[in-house]
Amino acid sequence: MNAALRTVATIAVVALAYFATAQVGLVLALVQGQVTPLWLPTGISVAALLMFGHRIWPGVALGAFAANVSLTAPLFSAVLITAGNTAAPLLAWYLLTRFGFRPAIDRLKDALLLVFAGALGAMLVSALVGTLALRIGGVIAWRDVPAVMSVWWTGDAMGVLVFAPLLLTLPRQWRAPPARLAEAVVLLVLTAAVASVVTTSGARLLFLVFPMLIWAALRFQHAIAAPCTAIISVAAVMSAAGGHFSASTVLMTMMVLQAFNGSVALTGLILSAITSERNEAKRAIERACEQLAETVARYQEEGVRKRLGRVVPPG
Repeated sequence: MNAALRTVATIAVVALAYFATAQVGLVLALVQGQVTPLWLPTGISVAALLMFGHRIWPGVALGAFAANVSLTAPLFSAVLITAGNTAAPLLAWYLLTRFGFRPAIDRLKDALLLVFAGALGAMLVSALVGTLALRIGGVIAWRDVPAVMSVWWTGDAMGVLVFAPLLLTLPRQWRAPPARLAEAVVLLVLTAAVASVVTTSGARLLFLVFPMLIWAALRFQHAIAAPCTAIISVAAVMSAAGGHFSASTVLMTMMVLQAFNGSVALTGLILSAITSERNEAKRAIERACEQLAETVARYQEEGVRKRLGRVVPPG
């Protein structure tokens, strides 16, 4: 398959993934059936652009248009929302690549860039354009604009923070001892069990998910911390959509939900990045020590040979 066909195939896959995950996200919508607290397609879009380059942007646009045109908003609003949903990931891609972001997210710099440039900064575009499109189309009133925009913005940002690291750092293959693989499986199962309980319980025990997240970040970094973050965030959003996460107003539910999801995402992302950076520094020191030991041994051998060469043989 040549480069052009691979690009077309990638565009088609991205469009299909965007549309499919958009349908899942709309099921969890809390505002007007269109604004969700966790918009999965933004994470997929940003990750795809970082992995395959900006040439696959038509896949983002096609997926966004297919998702938006199926809603109740007018066609003009759907086109505007599509433009915003395409421009925001492209801006995130540009900012991240411009400032030297590494998809492995193995430095604190990469984690901070993803948070502030890729998520919070770039996703303002889609939130602003999308909210104005809904207002122009008569879907929402002026008094609802601030609330809708805040929900839209945080939902898109959470999609980037939760799902972009998951896709970018997904291990291509696992080469680890069976005991370590078993530990990873147990950790994922425990995380799912704890998250399903604490997000639906009225005992306010949400903090119990953080030991699992810290365990994953310290032991496995993004390889397991990213899936744990996704599991916890999805469980929280499903609980909120089902009315179990908070008994207060929709606005208060959104504030608590996004504060919780943001804390979970930032904890896993930053702690994993710091741990990866520390491990790399440790490996660099070990390599330097090995090189130093080899150099010292080589000089000692050369010194011995020189001394032996100066010895005068007996006559």
